Amino acid sequence: MEENISRYNRRNKKKYHKRTNYDIKAPKVRLVHPDEGSLGIIPTQEAINKAKKYGQDLVEVAPDAKPPVCKIMDYSKYLYHQKKKAKKAQKQTASQLKEIQFRPNIDDHDYSFKMKHIQDFLDKGHKVKVVVRFRGREMAHQELGHEIIDRLKEDLKDYGSFEKKPTMEGRFLIGYMTSN
Repeated sequence: MEENISRYNRRNKKKYHKRTNYDIKAPKVRLVHPDEGSLGIIPTQEAINKAKKYGQDLVEVAPDAKPPVCKIMDYSKYLYHQKKKAKKAQKQTASQLKEIQFRPNIDDHDYSFKMKHIQDFLDKGHKVKVVVRFRGREMAHQELGHEIIDRLKEDLKDYGSFEKKPTMEGRFLIGYMTSN
């Protein structure tokens, strides 16, 4: 049967696979029912029969225990919830670093447009790297870049704050914002 399963499904099966019903090799198991709690240590065949009586599967949840712990549950529903939980955990860790670049002589509309993007990113829980880029003679007027950063601090104080004071790195003024 294992040979007919595609490579993807074989990998997937190993990831979530627990021994069920007749795959359980132990002669006796500690049986747990979701509603009634622990039903004690009983022979495996009797536990399988009880699971069938409830219309569910016997699933080995702790194979290393002596005797192994088995639970009566709907195994396909369990797999569905495990995959859903793994997907949700993957989404939560997907918080990203977004970067928004400014120039020292930015127009009001451009500033407000970029500020709204920063608001959206902070609302979604992302970290935002704010970069003010200086070119040529703009390096002589770094106070303009600091004014932009101060203006952002004031405008976005309800959404987030800078982790630390923005610093100059070469010709860039860089600061990191996080949501409140």
